[in-house]
Amino acid sequence: MPPTMPRNVLGAAHGSWTMMPAAARNIPSMFPFLYPQQRSASILSALSDNPAAYHKKIRRGRGPSSGKGKTSGRGHGGQKAHGKVPRGFNGGQTPDEVVHGVRGFDNQFSVDMKPLNLEKVQSWVDQGRLNPSKPITIRELAKSRCISQVKDGVKLLAKGSEKLTSPLHIITSRASASAIAAIEAAGGSVTTRYYSPASIKRVIKGKTDPIHSLQSQIAVPLEEPRGQGHYPIRLPDPTGRKDIEYYRDPAHRGYLSHQLEDGQGPSLFFKTPGSGEGVARKTKAKAASAAENRIW
Repeated sequence: MPPTMPRNVLGAAHGSWTMMPAAARNIPSMFPFLYPQQRSASILSALSDNPAAYHKKIRRGRGPSSGKGKTSGRGHGGQKAHGKVPRGFNGGQTPDEVVHGVRGFDNQFSVDMKPLNLEKVQSWVDQGRLNPSKPITIRELAKSRCISQVKDGVKLLAKGSEKLTSPLHIITSRASASAIAAIEAAGGSVTTRYYSPASIKRVIKGKTDPIHSLQSQIAVPLEEPRGQGHYPIRLPDPTGRKDIEYYRDPAHRGYLSHQLEDGQGPSLFFKTPGSGEGVARKTKAKAASAAENRIW
């Protein structure tokens, strides 16, 4: 470390350090190289990372005293000791994928719904972990630890429906027909609405409204007036045909069922039977004109 100039040396020409003029007292800031920072060398030599943050590398083949010498932990001979073995290698025999072929496939359109039984919901209500006087959404279910690790949504099932005694108003991703019948028989209501995997995370964190979106007209009993909560991100609506058709179906208690007219089906592809009146009129007119043009 370079030598430092003591302060009393500079103060000798102007009296004591405290009696020095202001210009003389600013010498350390004007000439910082004369006053280097004093630091103990033992602090720098003792710096180290956390004990669990560093793993010492295993040095293989460096003698028997390390425990990883000679064969380096691979054992005596064999194909695995000599090198890597490809997946599915049968020692030169015809691979199983060639003999038997590859069977099955991964369904890209499948959804991973979290099952939720009515007996568990009623048990949570009895314990006071769910409030039946307010709408029960994914947020309330997740906060009460009734469900966890939700990916694509929650499906309500009717297991233990005989134990249901409270009138519940549940808003979930999907629900079985028997679960809907059991809840409505107890005086409650079920509404199914669309949630994307990203919106489920935001709903649980409180960044998105768990009920309402741009296309929703959900009238849930005992609900707080809409617009009280300020959410930075709105709840999305479905864009895929299968999702739109599911939530347009009144049998599923979908939240988009208000978009259907009287006698109209939820499908966007198939026409509702009896709705093709224009086609029937054209057929009758064509048959009448063909009858008039007959020669005999």
